Amino acid sequence: MKFLSFLFFGIFSLYISAQLENRPPNIILIMVDDLGAECVNSYGGSSYSTPRLTQMAQSGMQFENCHSMPICTPSRVKLMTGRSNKKNHVNFAYLHPKEKTFSQVLKSNGYETLIAGKWQLGQDMRLPKHFGFDEHILWQLNTQGRDSLGLDKRYSNPRLVENGVTYEKNEGGFSTDLVIDYINEFMDRKKNQPFLVYYPMILTHCPFVPTPHSKDWDPNDLGSKTYKGDEKYFGDMVSYMDYSVGKIIDKVGDLGIEENTIIIFTADNGTDQPVVSIKNNIFIDGAKGKTIDTGTHVRLLVSWAKKIESGIINKSLIDFSDFFPTICEAAGIKLNSNLDLDGVSFYNQLMGQDGPKRKWIHSWYSRGGGSSMNDETFEWVRNETYKFYRGNRFYNVKKDPNEKNKLSWNQMTQEERKIQQEFSNVLKSYNSLRNNTRINESL
Repeated sequence: MKFLSFLFFGIFSLYISAQLENRPPNIILIMVDDLGAECVNSYGGSSYSTPRLTQMAQSGMQFENCHSMPICTPSRVKLMTGRSNKKNHVNFAYLHPKEKTFSQVLKSNGYETLIAGKWQLGQDMRLPKHFGFDEHILWQLNTQGRDSLGLDKRYSNPRLVENGVTYEKNEGGFSTDLVIDYINEFMDRKKNQPFLVYYPMILTHCPFVPTPHSKDWDPNDLGSKTYKGDEKYFGDMVSYMDYSVGKIIDKVGDLGIEENTIIIFTADNGTDQPVVSIKNNIFIDGAKGKTIDTGTHVRLLVSWAKKIESGIINKSLIDFSDFFPTICEAAGIKLNSNLDLDGVSFYNQLMGQDGPKRKWIHSWYSRGGGSSMNDETFEWVRNETYKFYRGNRFYNVKKDPNEKNKLSWNQMTQEERKIQQEFSNVLKSYNSLRNNTRINESL
């Protein structure tokens, strides 16, 4: 009898393992707000403590050349749609309803989907579901960031929207804790089926405020009176961000689903401009909103237990449009060419295999998406070493990351001239791609 019981248990375990092996992986995409690569220990940053991100880098793959856009909306639009901002960024804090997102594709292929954290893509309560999310807990979905008293409601005792219900937590709560509690509860409910968690974090965006781990944390604080806050708290916010990411990683382990869960960590743009951090013993000014490297160079960490080899440093060029096809390929989804994606999947690289690699990144940037005549527009092509702007500015960004010394034709080597010409031709190929839509359209 004992033998039969043992045999049954063994067969059942093999069955469960086979089911998990054949099941598409869970995907957790975490995107912190306003945190350049210089703030992370594994990238040489020493101003703040990020031990959980260091562990993630050691257990997975760290990408050295991932680039976002200079501010939040262009990055979010590009990441979610896999398409150039020149095609679809039409206004600040807005994602056009006609766009197709990776969450819609995953949902249509059997995934349970959640978005949690910061929305800022259009003030319509129907939008999260429209863009493919079954559930949501969000800040700044249907309201402005401040209340009637002018208090910023994103951190202490926040105003959130949970599955269409707006509420304020005035019992001493911190938004990050509330959001992560929901994420972890969602994973607990959905652990037996494929799920997507997209977590655009509220941290570490200003106002810089105490966290529950700060010495002067006040649970009765109803919101910040200022937009920027005190920069001395930025380090506390970075540490709390790291701690909070660790809570998600720990939950995945507690549920026993780490071998079937891909965790991706990145940021929407560089660090806020008032903040100065130290990287490799050099002071680095925050450059959010600028097109230079410190405005767009963000960290990218990917872990997947027993699938991604530990401690790998990948120097390939990665663009935010690449997340869409990569996530879908990881899920085993064949994409329709009608999606008109600009992204290049880096899934093969995650698996340690040969695959397509980018030769360059094209970027079109306007804070407001060209929605007014005052929106200054920048457009450029770059690789790991060189960057060429429309308007004929050419830089060696590896030697000159702040773009202080434009290379003249006479200064260039023959190889540099060849690269500039190639980049110029790329820009020409994008001449006709600007979407002329300038106004918001409802569902």
